[in-house]
Amino acid sequence: MIKNMIICIILPFIGTAVGALSVVLAGNLFSQRVSNALNCFSAGVMVAASVWSLLIPAVEYSSDYLKLSFMPAAVGFWVGVLALIFIDRLVVRMSSKRGLVPQGKHKSAFVLAAAVALHNFPEGMAVGVACAGLLSGDGNVTVASVFALSLGVAIQNIPEGAVVSLPLRATGMSKAKSLVCGVLSGAVEPIGALITVLLSFLLLPLLPYFLGFAAGAMISVVVSELIPNSIGDADNAENTVLFALGFSVMMILDVAFG
Repeated sequence: MIKNMIICIILPFIGTAVGALSVVLAGNLFSQRVSNALNCFSAGVMVAASVWSLLIPAVEYSSDYLKLSFMPAAVGFWVGVLALIFIDRLVVRMSSKRGLVPQGKHKSAFVLAAAVALHNFPEGMAVGVACAGLLSGDGNVTVASVFALSLGVAIQNIPEGAVVSLPLRATGMSKAKSLVCGVLSGAVEPIGALITVLLSFLLLPLLPYFLGFAAGAMISVVVSELIPNSIGDADNAENTVLFALGFSVMMILDVAFG
C-alpha cells in the first residue's frame, strides 16, 4: 500500500515535468487545439474525482451526523473554493503592485509560473487527503480511486508544465532554465501531498473537512483555469464531448475499481 501511495503522490509531478519538456522537444509541441483538448478532458476528470473520490467519501466518513452528514463536506468545500479565489487575487494584486502584470490579457511569464505553482499545492493536497483516507483503512477510499484521482491531476498538469516553460523561454531564458522552472512549478504537489497526509493523521477527525477542502480547491481550478483556457476557436461540441469523456472515464475507474 505504501508503494502505491508513493506512486500516486509522485504521479502529478511527473505530469508537470512531461509538459515542461515541451520547451526542449519542440517550441510548438502543444498547439492551442491540443492544449484546449487536454484542458477539457482534465476538467471532466477533476470534477468527477471531486465527487466520487473526495465529496462522497467525506459524506460517508460523517455518517454519524445522520441527516447532517453533508455538513463537513460542504464546509470544507466552501473553504477550498474561497481559499483558491483568495490565492488568485493575492497573486494578481502582488504582481500588479510590482508592475509585473502588463495591461490587457497578457500576464508576465514569471507571474504565470508562480500562479501555476500556487494552484498545484492544493492539487497536491487533494491527492494527499485521498492517501490519508486510504491509510485510515475504513474502506471509504480505495487504491483504485486514489490512483484515478492522481492520474487525473497528472493529465491536467501536462499543459500546465508547458504553460510555464514555454512563456519563460519566450522571454529569452535558456531552454535548460525554462525546463527547470517548469518542473519546479510542479514540485510543490508532492510536498503538499506529504504535508496533508501528516496533518490528516494528526487531525483525523477533521478528515471529512480536508476531503471537502480538496474538492473545493479542485473545482475552483476547473472553473477559474481549465474551462476558461479551453474556450477559444474550438468547437463547443468538441469541448463538451471531451469534458464528458474525462468525467465518464474517471467515474468508471472510481466505481468499477473502487
